[in-house]
Amino acid sequence: MKVLVLGGAGYIGSHTVKELLDRGFEVAIIDNLQTGYIEAVDPRAEFFEGDIRDKDFLRGALCGKGYDAVIHFAACSLVGESVTDPLKYYNNNVGGAITLLEVMVEAGIDKIVFSSTAATYGEPERVPILEDDRTLPTNPYGETKLAMEKMFRWTGEAHGIRFVSLRYFNACGADASGKIGEAHNPESHLIPLILQVPNGKREAISVFGDDYDTKDGTCIRDYIHVTDLADAHILAVEYLAKGGESDIFNLGNGVGFTVNEVIESARRVTGHKIPQIISPRRPGDPAQLIASSDKARKILGWNPKHADLDEIVGSAWNWHKNHPEGYKK
Repeated sequence: MKVLVLGGAGYIGSHTVKELLDRGFEVAIIDNLQTGYIEAVDPRAEFFEGDIRDKDFLRGALCGKGYDAVIHFAACSLVGESVTDPLKYYNNNVGGAITLLEVMVEAGIDKIVFSSTAATYGEPERVPILEDDRTLPTNPYGETKLAMEKMFRWTGEAHGIRFVSLRYFNACGADASGKIGEAHNPESHLIPLILQVPNGKREAISVFGDDYDTKDGTCIRDYIHVTDLADAHILAVEYLAKGGESDIFNLGNGVGFTVNEVIESARRVTGHKIPQIISPRRPGDPAQLIASSDKARKILGWNPKHADLDEIVGSAWNWHKNHPEGYKK
């Protein structure tokens, strides 16, 4: 099969590209390198640098190339930034999806796997979260991803495009090779922030609230190894290729770990004391965010292989200790 990966120079995109190529898929990448890195682009894949909002560029990259499916990672994804600059998120995320769908219809490409988010749910009504739970996003990032999901559905009704939307929680870890990993600027994810302490880039890690109704008072989140996420995207492509109907799936470990548990794991893995500072709660932080992935396991056959917390943190540390500045030389 021939697959086009949008955002294939980014964190989850680059890991998915590697897994696709390792499994014998033919792969092309589109990325504008706004948040992705040319160093993360697998040399085995064809690469097009450009923006999916540019219709002429997109036509040149998609039409007549024989793609069987598209995997879509190309979106802005910082919750805080989406609140302060919502129009950027609507322009890039929703605007990009409009252009993409228009060109997919022109090119006759009828299958797409979409990188969505747990932010589509907003404050959870129950834990674990199910796919048919209420969707009421609390930030523009979640709103734009939900709008994109609805666009895929209605475009599918009109033009026969089938889609899989994967709503996942906290992506983490790095490929076992240590050649690609997580690199954000600014960094906002917990595990890389913790690992900045043993890397000498910060003195301590801040814990925002230790009085939640959880087993140790700190927030619980669902952490999924990036290679397991990549596997789910590939299974979704194969599901659509076999004639599967459009659908939405959660991806999570179903258990969740507290902030303190993640810090303790990092202490074990790195051998560093990693001081922590208790800070006030952040507005809008739910006590628990945990997904039920039963549907993905049953229908897609997804079975996460890297769910052990020390393995997740260890793979991240293997990347960060050797790339303290990310992809910068």
